[in-house]
Amino acid sequence: MRTFVSGLVFMLVAVGALAVAPGAAAAGTSRPGDERSLPGSFTWRSSGPLISPRPDAAHPILSVKDPTVFRYRDRWHVYFTTADTAGRWSLGHTSFTEWSEAGSAPQTFLDANPNIGDRYAAAPQVFYFAPQQTWYMVYQTGPPSYSTTKDPSDPLSWSAPRNFFDSEPPIVTENKGDGAWLDFWTICDRTDCYLFFSDGNGHQYRSRTSLAAFPNGFRDTAIVLSEPNRFDLFEGGNVYRLGDGSGYLMLVEALATGSDWRRYFRAWRADSPGGAWTPLADTEANPFARSNNVTFEAGQPAWTRDFSHGEMIRSGVDQTLTIDPCRLRFLYQGMDPASSGEYYRLPWRLALLTQTDSTC
Repeated sequence: MRTFVSGLVFMLVAVGALAVAPGAAAAGTSRPGDERSLPGSFTWRSSGPLISPRPDAAHPILSVKDPTVFRYRDRWHVYFTTADTAGRWSLGHTSFTEWSEAGSAPQTFLDANPNIGDRYAAAPQVFYFAPQQTWYMVYQTGPPSYSTTKDPSDPLSWSAPRNFFDSEPPIVTENKGDGAWLDFWTICDRTDCYLFFSDGNGHQYRSRTSLAAFPNGFRDTAIVLSEPNRFDLFEGGNVYRLGDGSGYLMLVEALATGSDWRRYFRAWRADSPGGAWTPLADTEANPFARSNNVTFEAGQPAWTRDFSHGEMIRSGVDQTLTIDPCRLRFLYQGMDPASSGEYYRLPWRLALLTQTDSTC
């Protein structure tokens, strides 16, 4: 994306372990250590649009995009970016019990939160940081920023944004070209927290701080992936822990410059968030998610050929960002293939991919 859960009781097995919360996302049965749990290629089935813009007089929005999704108190919560007819970017929230209710669920716009206001804000990521028993929303206000709350079901409860960095790291300034650092993503292991992001110029970055210091002290910013073609590593990156114990998955959005220029996802694996990333499904011919490996539910037209900025359905809500590799689902943004025009005017909608080729 270029522009940009009070009572709460958790049982923690150990610091940095998966937070078990009422209403945590249902997970299938994983096989610990099963290296077959992620295939070398993927196939998917897509829903039709589930969440679309619901404008009102004060919010003439055309687009909902860049979703972050989690299950809390037996409800799904989705935060997203909004774009309106004047080119303004902000944040929104919706909540529902079942996905069949998503299209009719009310939407709340976070400019009504006085701590957020009408500033530029985009590309949210929400998770529960168990060591502090606090929820974080990581997003961009230009630089990487975060807000906190004790109740993420209340979109008006988020604090004012604070920045992770005092200034842009030199390595970003030197390599971003005419791009900008964007699409910030946090994940933690037992000892450290990592901030991943893109620059729209063919680079994927990683910064690090200790679990104890988070959200302060990010340092050691480095390029972890690089491509000479800027569109091969463009934006919308995210990283997850595989619940079977076989490592981590990274997704980064690209443009299919070798064919139709449509947006799609490439994938890499690593043993740890701080480790080296190796290709998993990273080409137009063998992508993580693209028009050539997605079919649509019965009765649904092929309503999009773009598979853009989204988030996996997690097994829980905490900072480990654990997913069930035997039951992959991905909430993404798509749009009518005939759409054209200025970026902020593109009519993005949110839909759900379900993996159809699990090896578990």
